[in-house]
Amino acid sequence: MDAGNLSVVSEFVLLGLCQSWTMQVFLLLMFFVLYLIILFGNIAIILLIITDPHLHSPMYYLLANLSFVDMWLCSVTTPKMITDLVRENKTISFGGCMCQILFVHFFGGDEMVLLVVMAYDRYVAICKPLHYSTIMNLQKCIGLVATSWTIGFVHAMSQMVVIVQLPFCGPREIDSFFCDIPLVIKLACTDSYNWGILMNADSGVPTMTCFIVLLISYTYILLTVCQSSKAGTSRALSTCTAHITVVLLFFGPCIFIYVWPLNITWVDKFLAVFYSVITPLLNPAIYTLRNKEIKIAIKRFRSYYIRPKGNI
Repeated sequence: MDAGNLSVVSEFVLLGLCQSWTMQVFLLLMFFVLYLIILFGNIAIILLIITDPHLHSPMYYLLANLSFVDMWLCSVTTPKMITDLVRENKTISFGGCMCQILFVHFFGGDEMVLLVVMAYDRYVAICKPLHYSTIMNLQKCIGLVATSWTIGFVHAMSQMVVIVQLPFCGPREIDSFFCDIPLVIKLACTDSYNWGILMNADSGVPTMTCFIVLLISYTYILLTVCQSSKAGTSRALSTCTAHITVVLLFFGPCIFIYVWPLNITWVDKFLAVFYSVITPLLNPAIYTLRNKEIKIAIKRFRSYYIRPKGNI
């Protein structure tokens, strides 16, 4: 790869989140615990949806896919960040840096489209309830999920095709805890302004398109819910509110990183942490705590698999 793009830089130096040793120890413990919660929380949701027949519906099939994507999105950067907190030399190989960029944008692009698919599912369920089972059948769900994975892959590869062609021959310090395109492009031994605009457009246009589509979709859904009968209004509002919360948490940092960059180092680091750690942590919590059927499924799971010995 180095020979292919005339690079002489074999590794990059990650400056990390902070320089204070005491703060690094605190962050190490905090992020290690959060990462374990993310892994076990998302795995628990996936297993619960797979094992409980009552959750074998399109909405929960999509939720299981979202948990799967969140788990891997977090795993691209967080383990490296945690290990770097105890290392004096925080370096990453050129190939490792490119892999981080590839998979962050692969899973990030996949999640953006998946959130749009989940909004479409709620639109059909609320606005066309009589045709829901016909429109959102298993084959349609598999096709929509496959489309989200395909778009994520195409988006990530479009970024890689450009960035691997850039020459890296001098500066190698990245003021963050992982490699991301806006920071890596600045290190290229060429005029990076136009390349930066191109890469931000490649990320910003899909981000804003999905975000605007989601805002329009949920606005229409909420207006429909407000005009419907009171019987299903509470449940529909609860579900849509959870979805809207996740959308805002996910797209907010993305917009300020790729669409409207603030270029303030500590803000960029905070947004990167929020995007890669906090959002995958909050997604399962929001869907679990605000979803009545998930709560009931957890009770069924506990009563069936964690039954007291006296009742066996």
